[in-house]
Amino acid sequence: MPSPCARETKGPTVPNPWLCNEPAAGSPWWKSAVVASAGGLSHRAAGPRRWTFALLACVVSWAVAPVLAQDAPLPPVTVGAGVQTSFIHDAPDGADATDAFALNSVRLYVNGSPARKIKFMFNTEYDGAGNHVTVLDAAAQFEISDRLNFWVGRMLPPSDRADLYGPYYAHHWATFTDGVQDGYPFISAGRDNGALYWGQFGKVKLQAGAYDGASATGKSKLIGAGRVQVDFWDPEPGYYLNGTFYGQKNILALAAAGQVQDGNEAYNGDFLLEKKLGGGGAFSVEAELAKYDRLGGYSARYGTDQGGYVLASYLFPPAAGMTGRVELLGKFAKAGFRNGLTAIDRDYDQKTTEVNLNYVIRDFNARVMLFYLQKNFSAVQRNDKQVGVGFQVQM
Repeated sequence: MPSPCARETKGPTVPNPWLCNEPAAGSPWWKSAVVASAGGLSHRAAGPRRWTFALLACVVSWAVAPVLAQDAPLPPVTVGAGVQTSFIHDAPDGADATDAFALNSVRLYVNGSPARKIKFMFNTEYDGAGNHVTVLDAAAQFEISDRLNFWVGRMLPPSDRADLYGPYYAHHWATFTDGVQDGYPFISAGRDNGALYWGQFGKVKLQAGAYDGASATGKSKLIGAGRVQVDFWDPEPGYYLNGTFYGQKNILALAAAGQVQDGNEAYNGDFLLEKKLGGGGAFSVEAELAKYDRLGGYSARYGTDQGGYVLASYLFPPAAGMTGRVELLGKFAKAGFRNGLTAIDRDYDQKTTEVNLNYVIRDFNARVMLFYLQKNFSAVQRNDKQVGVGFQVQM
C-alpha cells in the first residue's frame, strides 16, 4: 500500500507525496497543522470576513482548470493509521499514587485526489481519555503551486510550531501539559472549521486563515489567524512541521504566529535549531514564548496565560548491533496565570520539567520513550510527578 499522509492530538494529520506537502526525509506521511502570516492579522472584526469571501472566490476560479484537465491518471486513495499508548506511575502531592495503562490515541487517515491539483483529507482520532472517536480533519485542498494553496473545511489553524507538529511529530512525549504549547482556541484537538491560504516562497513560509469563532470560543465573530516562518538553513517544505528531523536536516527556523477575535488576541514566537553531528548524531534546541490574552489559554478561569519553554536534546550516533538510536532530551517550561474571573481565582505560576530517554527505531514511525514529568504550582493546583514509558507506531 502506498504511504499516506496525515497528522497530529491536540496534534497530527496526514502527509503523502500525492496528498500533502513534501514530508521531511524519514518522516511518515501523516501530519497536521495550519500556519498563517502574522502580518495579515486584522484587529477589525469585519476584516477576516471580507478577505474570507475573496479567498473562497479565488479558490473557485483557480479550481476550474484542474477539474477540466483529467489526462493523467490520479493517485489512489490512501489509508494510514497511528497509535500512542503508555504506562504511567502518577504521584500527586497529598494523594495516593496510581499506576495505569493508557491508550492515549488512535488515528485513522484517509486521503485522495478527485482531480488534478485538488485533494481531500479525512482524519479521525480515538481519544482514550474520553473513550470516543472525533473528526480531526476534513478538508478540501486546492494546491495550485508551492506559492498558492487553499484549504477549506476543518484543519489546524495557523498557530505555534507545537500545534503544527502535534503529539505524533513532537520531539518529546508529554505534549501540551506545560501551560505554553498550543494554547490557541479550538473545537477538537487543535482544529477549527475555516478557510486557509498558505504558500512556500523558498525558505519563507506564509499562512493566513479565517475560522469559525462560535464553535471554538462561543463568540460569533470570526477568528483571524496568521503565521510567518523563515528557515535560514535547510527549508521545511509543506504546510506541517516537525519537532525534530532526527539528524536528517540542518535547521535554523524562526517564526511568529497569532490569532485575533473581537479585540482579544493570542500570539507566540518559536524557534528550532537542529545540527547534524558526525557519525549520524544530532543536537537540537527548541524554544517558544507565548501569550494568550483573553483568547485561548489553558484555563477558562484566567484572562491571561503567558510563558515559555526551552527544550534540548542529543541524538547519539547509531551503535553497532542496534536497530535504532538512543536520544537524551530535557525540557523546562514556566507559565503564569493571571486575571482570574473571581477573587477566589488566585494568580499562580506553573513550572514543568520533563526528561526523556528515547529509543528511536524508525523516526516517527516507531519509537519508545521513557519519560519523567514534574509539574510544580505556586497555588491553586497540587504538585505532581509522573514516571512512565510511551510507545508510538505509525504505518
